[in-house]
Amino acid sequence: MMSELRDKNGLTEAEAIALYRAKNYPKPALTADVAVFARCGGRIRLLLIRRGGHPYLGCWALPGGFAEQGETIERTAERELEEETGVQGLSLSLVGVYSAPGRDPRGWTVSAAYAVLLEDGMIDAAAGDDAAEARWFDVTDGVPALPAGEKLAFDHDRIIADAYRIL
Repeated sequence: MMSELRDKNGLTEAEAIALYRAKNYPKPALTADVAVFARCGGRIRLLLIRRGGHPYLGCWALPGGFAEQGETIERTAERELEEETGVQGLSLSLVGVYSAPGRDPRGWTVSAAYAVLLEDGMIDAAAGDDAAEARWFDVTDGVPALPAGEKLAFDHDRIIADAYRIL
């Protein structure tokens, strides 16, 4: 009979798990952001929401938000998109993971960003949950044409540019 495997400290897996303390390993908040692009004639448009809460109150942002315990990050992206814009049933593709320190003033936050390109034009979207407004914007070279003096929240400019380049 084979003996149970032990690590460099002489512990079995059961012993190592019993000694594990989650508090010794700080964890980031996990979020998802979604870039929904649409081809309209010869133009590309992007769906953004106006934030209805802090931080970045009143700024434009990608639909997104925090993962719930026990939820996959893919489901987080789908749920947040639906809650904030009413849009559902899209086939989202992973753009990347965004984890730069300071990207969210609330603390250590890591976001999985997703994107989709609708080939047949825009779909109806309406603000919901913590979004004050949902609106489509023209995009040129990965930059949305926001109204003068308005800006994007968080590092969404980088996510949008990356998503645009991939799509």
